[in-house]
Parts: sequence; C-alpha cells; structure tokens
Amino acid sequence: MTQPLASLERSFRVRHYECDAYGHVNHAHYLRYMQETAFDASAAVGYDVARYEAIGRQWLVRETDITYLRPLVYGDTVIVKTWVADFRRVRSRRDYALHLAGSGEPVATASSEWVLLDSDTLRPVTIPLEMIAAFHHPGVAAGARRDPFPTTPPPPPGIFRARRRVEWRDIDPAQHVNNANYLAYVEECNVAVAVAHGWPLSRLMAEGIGIVARRYRIEYREPALMDDELEVTTFISDVKRATAVRHYGIYRVADGALLARAHVLWVFVDLATGRPCRIPAAFLSAFAPNVA
Repeated sequence: MTQPLASLERSFRVRHYECDAYGHVNHAHYLRYMQETAFDASAAVGYDVARYEAIGRQWLVRETDITYLRPLVYGDTVIVKTWVADFRRVRSRRDYALHLAGSGEPVATASSEWVLLDSDTLRPVTIPLEMIAAFHHPGVAAGARRDPFPTTPPPPPGIFRARRRVEWRDIDPAQHVNNANYLAYVEECNVAVAVAHGWPLSRLMAEGIGIVARRYRIEYREPALMDDELEVTTFISDVKRATAVRHYGIYRVADGALLARAHVLWVFVDLATGRPCRIPAAFLSAFAPNVA
C-alpha cells in the first residue's frame, strides 16, 4: 500500500483501567483511540468540533473493520496513524494503522466508514468540495470498492438473547450510544452466553484457555438512545480447529429495529503461551445448540 501523504499520528499510553481480565486492553478501547485520532486529524485540516457545529454538519460512523495483531498491555504506548482513504457522495473511509511505540511492532489495522449528516435532520448530505479539498492528498481515491458486510447464516434453535438498557454512561455528546460502546455490549453478551452454557471465565482460566477477538466487523444501522431497552442476540458458525465466528444483532425492543450487527472471528489461545489452541471437545458439546 502506498504510504499516505496526509496522515496524522497520535500516541496513547495504556492505562490500567483499560485492561480486561486477561490483562489486555479491552477491544472497545482501540476504537476509542481511533476516534480520538480521527478527531485530531480532522482538526488539523481546519475541521474541528466547533467548525462542524458552525456549519451544521457531523460525521457518524457507519461501519468499523478492525483486525487485532497483538494484545496491548498496561504500560504500553500505542501509536495510532490515520488518513482518509477515499470519498464518496456522502461517505468517506478512514484507514488506521496501530503500532507499538519504540519497537514499531504492528498492533492492529482498521478502517471506518463515516457518513456526513445534517445536524438538524440527521440525514446524509453530500460532502462539500471544499471539505474534500481540505482532506485531499494524492493517495485519496474518488471511491474505492467496499467489501460487502459478511452474510449472516440462519440462526440455530439455541440462539442466545440478552437484554440491557442504555445508560447515561453509554451516551456521547451526539446524544446517542457511542460506537465503541456497541463492542462493550457485544462483550457483555459473550460473558453471559458463556455462563449460560457452563463455561464462565473462571472455568476457562482454570483450564488455561483464553478466547480473544482476531477481527471485528460491526455495522451501525440506527442510533441507540438514552433509556432504550436493547436485545443482543448471538450464535456461532464456521467452527474450525482453533477459531469460530460469532454473529451478533443488537435490536431495540420497543419496535424490533436492528440497530447494529457484528461479525467477529474469535481465536482460542493457550494463556501460558499466547498461541492458538484446539477448541476443547467439552466446549463444543456444551455450545452445540448455539452453533449454526
């Protein structure tokens, strides 16, 4: 890939509260690092939050695709590089490369699809030519081909369902659930489905097994708002020796609207070595009703 000419980098030191029970940075925090870097990159070319407010426009994330290459742990410093990859009529794709400070070791690669909205109507609007010019560099394409979101297979009889209500802490200044919090909803569902099938975290860790995400693809359809009751559904497909795909849907209970969906490749790892390991037969047997 050609090195972007108009990229911006920002560093983040991993804080202890950003780490999960494995001692790794929680998946949702990578999206938060990316979002902050995107805001800084926009401000660097003259489009900060105040200017967007003045012109009555705002960007909304439509889809995120992130591949995790190595876990971040407490004390690490990650460098996030971002650049605009292309523009379409109302959309723009922003790419990211994350690497470890000092060694330069790759941490993750990602892209996010943003849609420009009218702040009053919340409807998509054409990206102005002057905005395109501000972000433009020779590597920006007019509109590269998008890979379609993966097809979701028919769910099994044992599809798992969990409910939660949107809380104050989930809402961002745009008055809806922040895009990174959907990953938190998905991970809470993971914990619940594991417990429901007899494999709580305590059992996994006692057997020296971790389940970590290799790649997340999440598509945002409609915003979730304060006090919405949500139902998160999940089931498994494409089970291999050490990997499986989990599918998720996040629905608003009041009207059944699909707010977001996710396609996640999970890898089973040996906690002692960090290397992929075979999925235990007992695990597969317990989860059989949840497998498509």
